[in-house]
Amino acid sequence: MFDPAQLAALAAVHRRGSFDLAAAELHVTPSAISQRIRALEDQAGTLLIRRASPCSATPAGLRMIRHHDEVVLLERTLAADLPQLSPRPATLRIAVNADSLATWVIPALAAVEGFLFDLVIDDQDVSQDWLKRGEVQAALSSHARPPQGCDSVALGALRYRATASPGYVAHWMPDGPTPEALARAPALTFSDKDRLQEIWVDRQTGGRARRAAFPSHRLASSHGFVDACLAGLGWGLNPEPLVAAPLASGHLVDLSPSAPLDVPLYWQFARLTAPATAALTRAIRAEAGQVLVPLAP
Repeated sequence: MFDPAQLAALAAVHRRGSFDLAAAELHVTPSAISQRIRALEDQAGTLLIRRASPCSATPAGLRMIRHHDEVVLLERTLAADLPQLSPRPATLRIAVNADSLATWVIPALAAVEGFLFDLVIDDQDVSQDWLKRGEVQAALSSHARPPQGCDSVALGALRYRATASPGYVAHWMPDGPTPEALARAPALTFSDKDRLQEIWVDRQTGGRARRAAFPSHRLASSHGFVDACLAGLGWGLNPEPLVAAPLASGHLVDLSPSAPLDVPLYWQFARLTAPATAALTRAIRAEAGQVLVPLAP
């Protein structure tokens, strides 16, 4: 058996990136954290933490962190079934994409009690990788098929609109989003993982313009995307819930009203701890049903 305090120290060092921050989180000294990690490594017979800046877990360390998370959640389920026990809040780590967080996820989290949420913000195309590594217990993913040992629930699609300010359109796209205009008009890109603008341009132009062919600002903020469009800095794909009001008021223009981009979303979670996260799954499904559009058949 592994010492729960040692496993908690391992998880804290990996997730906070340093022994000092892990010590602050667990209300112990950095020396105590170091001793717990060394004792755990001696027991496991292998290196569990790479001492660097930031610190990170080795593959063996990640497996032990997954075990720690599963035990905490299973103990919470047990405590909920035994009234004489007082379940303590469990930290639940989940991976979500920034646009879902900005539009509909927060109310779902707020509807669930008994958890302290640790959110990993990553693109929906790669969030599943966090679940595969066991670093999160659930994830919002654009992939329908779940990783091994996990289940998947189809939620719907987050609809995106290609938007820009009227002044921007008048200056850069007086004849609309033609391939020629898109090749020179500054766009907005969230990060290197963000392919939404590229996909939309490819569909709009029939493949005659690619990411390499159009200039783009980099702006890793969902609300910043909207603000940048309103200010005329560039055009970009924005979640429909975030731009419905500015589109209705005329402060933003839909570059192609008949061609929205729908991104499918699936809620995927570890099967072993599904009973412990069932309330969150219900809240996620309920909130998604209010905001997302139905998935295409």
